[in-house]
Amino acid sequence: MAPKPIDTCVLGLGLAGLTFHVPFIIALPRQFTLHSVLERNPQSPGGKVHDRFGINTKIHRTLDEVLSDAEIELIIVATPSETHYALAKAALQAGKHVLVDKPVTATVEEAEELGTLAKSKGLVLYAFQNRRWDQEYLALRHLLALPDTSPQSLGTVLEFESVFDRFRTTLKGTWKDEKLPANGQTFDLGSHLIDQTLQLFGRPEKLTAFMQNVRGIGHSDVEDTFTLLMHYPAGPSRKYPLIANLRAHILSVRSPQPRYIVRGAKGTYTKFGVDVQEDQLKAMTTPNAIFDYGFGREPELLWGTVENIEADNISVRKTIWPSTDPGSQIDLFRDLASAIRNGSEPTVKWEEATAVIEIIQLAHLSAREGRTVDVPKK
Repeated sequence: MAPKPIDTCVLGLGLAGLTFHVPFIIALPRQFTLHSVLERNPQSPGGKVHDRFGINTKIHRTLDEVLSDAEIELIIVATPSETHYALAKAALQAGKHVLVDKPVTATVEEAEELGTLAKSKGLVLYAFQNRRWDQEYLALRHLLALPDTSPQSLGTVLEFESVFDRFRTTLKGTWKDEKLPANGQTFDLGSHLIDQTLQLFGRPEKLTAFMQNVRGIGHSDVEDTFTLLMHYPAGPSRKYPLIANLRAHILSVRSPQPRYIVRGAKGTYTKFGVDVQEDQLKAMTTPNAIFDYGFGREPELLWGTVENIEADNISVRKTIWPSTDPGSQIDLFRDLASAIRNGSEPTVKWEEATAVIEIIQLAHLSAREGRTVDVPKK
């Protein structure tokens, strides 16, 4: 007999809730039921979910209603970043499993407290690091996993550049513009870049960060641009030192924008264009479109290129590195369901999400004090 779908409530129906969470919950009826949402002031009888997808679901007006609803098993926190800690804590205390959008908290101490609370209650606490299932990241992992004997192998990675550049001259006009805990581009986009880098290379030894409000609009302490250098020394498992350069610039005029430049001892990988799932999710009117063949598949013209040095150490051979596996952020939700129903180990471990917040805090310290800082060993 198939397990009962997980009754789920989504807190927050802005971009995150309606774009990155609700569609996947609806698209996986064997794993989840969209039991309810928290919508304090619905502007139509069926609320935002019905307006967007034509689906009826219970609407709770207050958090107390959500927490006291015994049918709800899973709460998804897709609200402004400063509220993540308090809402996740309240949900765990009420005995609910929790999926928290990134950044999971504003501080390491908050993240650690939530992790301890979840363990004490035997609950699943899952961080929404959905970009582990982006198409270009999956392609990069396949490339870096090639044996050294492969003609397309990059060899030992010397420099890793991961970029989320944009061109935006105005403020969004949302809570993201305000000076609030866990706001700014480093918490926002940096959460993804740091998580991917930690997955690929582990904890750095040191880091150096630069943060600016380049446009000079909004609050001066809310950075719209950052560069984060993660320093990895040579050692037993790494022949050469490695620098990971993570950055996001808000005034980058380029189309498509760069995404990865990975330099190795035997070759270089260059990739332009960002994963297409976000734009597809924003445009879709039915979650069933997630199962269309084209979902998560970028055009072939955006596939990356690999340049390898030939045996003469002079000639360079250039080939295409295809993004063969489509982006599959839906697999995060499948993994979450398995963790809740089967007790399986989550792919995104809470300790990993906590490490992301630690790196962000250290980056803010580095930028504020204008110095390179040590990363504590674990």
